[in-house]
Amino acid sequence: MTTVFIDGSAGTTGLRIYDRLSVREDLSLLILPDEIRKDPAARAEALHKADIAFLCLPDAAAREAVALAEGADTVIIDTSTAHRTEAGWAYGFPELSDAHREAIRSSNRIANPGCHASGFISAVYPLITGGIVAPDFPLTAYSLTGYSGGGKSLIAEYEDENRDPRHDSHRIYGTTLTHKHLPEMQKICGLAQAPVFSPILGDFYAGMATSVLLPGFRAADVWECLNAHYAGQKMVSVAPLGGDESVIYASTLTGKDTLRLIVTGHETQTIVTALFDNLGKGASGAAIQNMNIVLGMDETTGLCV
Repeated sequence: MTTVFIDGSAGTTGLRIYDRLSVREDLSLLILPDEIRKDPAARAEALHKADIAFLCLPDAAAREAVALAEGADTVIIDTSTAHRTEAGWAYGFPELSDAHREAIRSSNRIANPGCHASGFISAVYPLITGGIVAPDFPLTAYSLTGYSGGGKSLIAEYEDENRDPRHDSHRIYGTTLTHKHLPEMQKICGLAQAPVFSPILGDFYAGMATSVLLPGFRAADVWECLNAHYAGQKMVSVAPLGGDESVIYASTLTGKDTLRLIVTGHETQTIVTALFDNLGKGASGAAIQNMNIVLGMDETTGLCV
């Protein structure tokens, strides 16, 4: 029986992980009572007792948790931004390469990808490594997300009956072009420069559609590269060239833990859209998939595919 501790189980990512794991008979969940769940001593004891710990915390608290776990053999899967570009941490996107999967399997420090970053990297990494796109190409992307990605405060804001009426429409944010997922997008893909990236918040709970714009590229070439790269993967798939239908809805894979890439365009212009749930393959689902790999079991165990 594997003992699992979720540090930050009251947040949206932690709650989704708890929901997925609480019905599994191969795991024992270590739960701290509400009155001590933020107590450093209690957290340290749980982190040392657990075989696997998920950190579903703000960056500073995640770094504190890693310090509290010092000396333990516990496998830590961090869902925050804190360690995604840090040396010594495996980047938790196993479909990128055999080396990424092996690093996850053998590591006790795993950084779970960001939601927007998952969409961008899933499309761009194979195109860079496959020689379709040069590392110095000036990439542009936008990403439409449900409001659950903003956590409890944003969920409450959007679900308040007296909310700002402007929430009825989508809103563009991150207009300084310094979004917190940019460092991992650039580093993991090996880009010479960060992409121009525009996140967009929609009036829906969950779902994500991250689109990368590729002027000057033939859609068929891009599709062939992605289709070959992800052949045989269980959690990432590639739609037929042109997509499953003529339109793309960001909420299509809500509740699922998979990601689907859609390539559209023609001879001289292409768009690649990654479609997934921001709380699924974009957060909790990816974290559980990484745990399954560490435990040597089918990576889809307990996930919604």
